[in-house]
Amino acid sequence: MAYYQKKLDDRLPCFIYFYLMPTIYLKTQIHSTIQICFDLSRSIDLHQISTAASKEKAIAGRTTGLIYLGETVTWEATHFGIRQQLTSKITAFNRPHHFRDEQIKGAFKSFVHDHSFSTVGDAVVMEDVFTFQSPFGIIGKIVNKLFLTGYMTKLLKERNRVIKDYAETGKWNSVIGAENFRI
Repeated sequence: MAYYQKKLDDRLPCFIYFYLMPTIYLKTQIHSTIQICFDLSRSIDLHQISTAASKEKAIAGRTTGLIYLGETVTWEATHFGIRQQLTSKITAFNRPHHFRDEQIKGAFKSFVHDHSFSTVGDAVVMEDVFTFQSPFGIIGKIVNKLFLTGYMTKLLKERNRVIKDYAETGKWNSVIGAENFRI
């Protein structure tokens, strides 16, 4: 818990994240380089591939390639039968170890998604900490418990599965391209 508490301290008091706001923690082990994993995680193109089920598409801001510090992307997708738009911004960036995206407009009251990367032996450990708050007060909290946390976990796991597949099979080159890749 201390690891995540340290990461969250610069946003809000830790107890808010653990007791009032749902937080999803995922760890994915990938046999690739840390640079490839980091760049795949911030690839707009790979994100669209991983969210094909909801027909997610980048429609404004950075719409292709790799997103950088200070840039925004507006996504349009269908979730729960409703066409929605969400804009997020990269608010922290330390290649190839960490970046953060935060919602600045959209269906959530707020969300913060930390992406962290470390090497352990010959593998990369990719960690996601996704903290969100639904609108509508107590009704939003009930929705979180009933299905939204599970739904978001499933989306993030699928995204991570696609990142792992592309990083480990060499398909990464078709998304981030050797000309864009720097170690």
